[in-house]
Amino acid sequence: MIRFGGTSPMSAMNKTIEKATTEQLGILLPLVRAFHAHEGIAMSEADRDSVTRRLLADPTWGRIWLIFDGADVAGYIAICTGFSIEFRGNDAFVDEFYVRPESRGRGLGTRALQRVRIEAKALGIRALHLEVDRSNLKARKLYANAEFEAREDYMLMTSLL
Repeated sequence: MIRFGGTSPMSAMNKTIEKATTEQLGILLPLVRAFHAHEGIAMSEADRDSVTRRLLADPTWGRIWLIFDGADVAGYIAICTGFSIEFRGNDAFVDEFYVRPESRGRGLGTRALQRVRIEAKALGIRALHLEVDRSNLKARKLYANAEFEAREDYMLMTSLL
């Protein structure tokens, strides 16, 4: 488990998430690397460092929060922002959401999603989107319990540029 340097265990005990900063890149990047390995996302270390650093440095693109398991950093959640006519304004996509395997099943994901919804609303975001593997029933249940609704008539499609 990664201990969050500079934060006493007592003050971290009451936190679920904390906005990540560029100074915490050394804590965040191993988590991003683990998520990418788990999901089979191929990316060079230089690219991973660069895009993560860019998102941390410029909040107009979104936010990243560290997820705590007591005083230990157990994962992260990143949202990236956009704008939607259909959803009547600012929207965001849960771009990456990772909880270390040894910290799963303790309600951390549920609490992190609740907090991110509150943070997103405070940022003026009107809709929060995410994608989930259809076969990942645990994640689908987590998201449904967090008030995400499947849009079965739609399919996410991507064109890399």
